[in-house]
Parts: sequence; structure tokens; C-alpha cells
Amino acid sequence: MKRRKTTQMVMVGLLALSTFIICGALAAIMWQVLSKGMPVISADFLLKPTTNSGRSGGIFSSIVGTFYVTAVSLLVSVPLGVGAAVYLTEYASEGWLVEWIRFAVSSLAGIPSIVFGLFGFTFFVIQMRMGWSVLSGGLTMGLMILPWLVRIAEEAIKAVPCEYLEGSLALGAPRWKAVFGLVVPAAYPGILSGILLGIGRAFGETAALILTAGSAYHTPTSIWHPARTMAVHLYILSSEGLSLERAYGTAAVLSASILAINALASRLTRAIRTR
Repeated sequence: MKRRKTTQMVMVGLLALSTFIICGALAAIMWQVLSKGMPVISADFLLKPTTNSGRSGGIFSSIVGTFYVTAVSLLVSVPLGVGAAVYLTEYASEGWLVEWIRFAVSSLAGIPSIVFGLFGFTFFVIQMRMGWSVLSGGLTMGLMILPWLVRIAEEAIKAVPCEYLEGSLALGAPRWKAVFGLVVPAAYPGILSGILLGIGRAFGETAALILTAGSAYHTPTSIWHPARTMAVHLYILSSEGLSLERAYGTAAVLSASILAINALASRLTRAIRTR
């Protein structure tokens, strides 16, 4: 009995240590980014366009580029991803074909972003003649987000109790109406988590977007214009030694944006669950 208690205490201690190490690492990263980046942030830094390759001006162009590329990627990936998840869970018959599709989706999620970037550059930029643009970058990011969204949405739909669908069908409702009227809304918090992961990946991606959206620092006014996202701007500033100070400022804005989106989604999820 004593040995069992000792083993349990050791295991709990190791698990607690793992948690503290993760929290400590996150706190250290955020402290370094915010302590060096916050002094740079001002109204001019947020609202003025980039000039002199990033050595001066603000990051307004990159903020606009980030939201443009993210919006295009979500417009592509959310309907396709949720639609595929609904089909796989509610309509497709289990068999080798569905298992193969799930294997392909999981494999696609593990492909390095530079491979997506190379595909986007060859197909969208060159063959489809879209050039380096918001549209090329957004479509490439949509393909990158898609496998994650399919798997997360599929798991969220599977977690909805069967009674929702069976009860609705027993009352004579058409299957499509029961699925989209009850099952999908009940799975919405899980689907929202997948969308947030997609937004986070779109905000933080660099390699694929340099190849497809370009790195022009002018403010894009159309989906056909090239764009430089905040992550790409941060990479260029730091890798080319243009301004480490402004790189930290961009990193702080990028981190704060992701935290704000996560906080908003968390509140929305809680509000939906308490209805």
C-alpha cells in the first residue's frame, strides 16, 4: 500500500512538473516578446503603412494583408471542411474508401508548409496566372487548414449524442434538416475550435505565403494584389537585420491578436453551451 502511494505521488509530481514547465516556457516567451515589443507599439506603428522596406513606418499594410489572406483561406476551407466532415460522419458508409479518405486527410495535415507553398506557387501563381497575390496565398492557406478542420469537425460531430438525430428522424424530419438543424449546431463549439486553429495557423505561416502571396509591403486593396502578412513582415525584419526593434513590435501585435481571437472564441463557446 505504501509503495502504491509513493508511486502515485511520484506520478502526480511528474505530471505537475510537466504542466509547470509548459506554463513557464509560454510565460518566458510572452515576457520576452511583450517586454521588448510593447515599447515600440503606438498609434503610428499600428496605423501607418510600412516604408523603406520595414526600417520605418508602421505595420498597417501587414495587418491588412494578414486579415485579407486569413479571410480568403477561411472562405475556402470552412464550407469544404465542415461539408466533408458532415458527409463522412452522417452519410458515407463505413468501409475501405472512407478509411482511405481519413488516412489521406491525416497525411495531408502532416505535410510541411513549404510543400504547400511550392504547390501553390506552381499551380495558383504560375499555371492559374494569379501571380503573387492575396488570392494565391489565401487559397494555399485554405488547403493547409482544410485537413485540420475536417478532422476536428468530424470528431465534434461524432461527439453529438445519437438521440439528437434519431429523435428528429422519428418525428419525420428529413435527414438533411435534422443534420444541419440539430447535429451541426450542437457540434458548433468543436467546429469553432477547428476554425480558431486554422486562423492561428494562417496568422503564423511564413514559408508558404512568401511563395504565393509575395512579400510586397504595400497595402493590398484587392485580392489580386500581393501582400505581406505580419508573420512574413516579422521574418523579413529579423532575418535581413532591418530592425530587430520593429520585429519585436510586430511579434507583440501578432501574439496579442491571436490571444484576443482565442479569448473571443472562448466566450462565444461558453455562451453557446449555456444556452
